[in-house]
Amino acid sequence: MRKILILKIIMMISATGMSQTTGFYDFKVKTLEGGTFDFSSLKGKKVMIVNTASKCGYTPQYKDLEDLYNQYSGNNFVIIGFPANNFASQEPGTAGEIRKFCTENYGVTFPMMEKISVKGDDMHPLYQWLTSKAKNGVMDSEVKWNFQKYLIDENGKLTDVIYSKEKPNSDKVLKWLSAK
Repeated sequence: MRKILILKIIMMISATGMSQTTGFYDFKVKTLEGGTFDFSSLKGKKVMIVNTASKCGYTPQYKDLEDLYNQYSGNNFVIIGFPANNFASQEPGTAGEIRKFCTENYGVTFPMMEKISVKGDDMHPLYQWLTSKAKNGVMDSEVKWNFQKYLIDENGKLTDVIYSKEKPNSDKVLKWLSAK
């Protein structure tokens, strides 16, 4: 009788653990301004997630990101920027400083979220999902530097990782955007 009870408890714990799998649309994050951004609002859209930094050699990609956003945002496409200070302290600014930098230097209008950690022990849960096949069901990856891009399809499925050196408007990204 005791073994049966223990077995039932183990089965209940296992079932509970399995039902708590987080999908892309389950995330809610804070914007640079402190509001809540609910990823469920992205259903049916292609999404590019990019970790950004203001003092990086790749920082000029903000212009390419903004150009891409302006060109494709009417076609159910969103870019979401996540400032991160994980690489050589290249994003030291406050939320206000980051917003001012992005607006004044690159005219950024795509959604920018609060500064997070994209690797290490304090990695944000979204980036845990993006980088772990066990969580995203597709692939493992590692965030190697600023301006690494993750592509999510209209169904919330991770489809690819675009590393920093590849520009946001590369042929690979444009092909992904034009695919049905």
